[in-house]
Amino acid sequence: MGDIEAPNSNRPRQNVLLSVLPSKEFASSRKGMLLIAEVALSFVSFVCFAASTAAAFVTVPLLEFLAALFLLFAYSTKFNERFKGFLWPLMDFLRCVSASIIFFIISIISVSKYMDISSKAAGIFGFIATIVFALDFYLIFNELAAFLKQGGGGDSNEEPSRNQDEFSDSDSD
Repeated sequence: MGDIEAPNSNRPRQNVLLSVLPSKEFASSRKGMLLIAEVALSFVSFVCFAASTAAAFVTVPLLEFLAALFLLFAYSTKFNERFKGFLWPLMDFLRCVSASIIFFIISIISVSKYMDISSKAAGIFGFIATIVFALDFYLIFNELAAFLKQGGGGDSNEEPSRNQDEFSDSDSD
């Protein structure tokens, strides 16, 4: 009887979750892998801090998790290309620098001061997150420096890299 809400069997249904996940080309790029690692390590560190006696440090991994998740979403959906008013590479650089410094400090405190296993685990995951965030800000700094050496710091509104070329040459570096 012509039910309007009946799905059309000829058309494949796209899963809503798949539309939110990053594309395979971005996830296999260097920036995509770093952001996925940052999201995962921040979340694991958040869970470990929440279960430990060092629960006062739970805010840092949560904020870094949310910031990395936002940038993962922004870069994978090319949200950053639609909003040119923000300096995306600089914002990403400052996020990585602050995250690596703060993760390093709270990891040292949680490993040395607290004796429970979850605090130690949070500290270890924090040290690993420190390395990943430091690697990310090192790579962003090199991209920004190369961009400025080429004379890209003038009146141009283009950002360094973050284009389709970066997604395709993920294995060359």
